[in-house]
Amino acid sequence: MNIDLDNEELKALLTQAAKDGAQQALAEVGLDGADAHKDIRELRHLIDSWRSAKKTMGQTALKLITTSVLVFIAVAVAMKLGLSIGDK
Repeated sequence: MNIDLDNEELKALLTQAAKDGAQQALAEVGLDGADAHKDIRELRHLIDSWRSAKKTMGQTALKLITTSVLVFIAVAVAMKLGLSIGDK
């Protein structure tokens, strides 16, 4: 079987195949309705929020570790100098 297509026909055929494939893929994941753009926007917002929360958790953990190390050093220096902590 030999099919002769010029460039424009081939381009139109490929474009239509790509559109059909994209629509089928969106339908398979439930994003083919009229409100699909809203769903995509919500998913992007959810991902952005997750990334922000992850960044904040990392920063908080780093601050906690840094503060703990500094307190440990301060207590060790105070003990080495013979300062009593908490005694009246």
